[in-house]
Amino acid sequence: MSRLTPVSWRDLVKRLQELGFEGPYAGGKHPQMRRGDVTVIITNSHEGDISVGLLSRLLRQAGVSREEWLGE
Repeated sequence: MSRLTPVSWRDLVKRLQELGFEGPYAGGKHPQMRRGDVTVIITNSHEGDISVGLLSRLLRQAGVSREEWLGE
């Protein structure tokens, strides 16, 4: 079983789009992505990578399993 690794903001958005999410859309202080009736609030674009802990929380909020994220 593979482990999650830090990802860039662009890679996060690209992978979520591959998983069927639309966006990112402007929404308040942070962008949002949507799939059906699920809305995920993602971080703002910044220079550093998104940590494994934050990525894990975002995936949980999106209802995406680790296996689905990693394409296993």
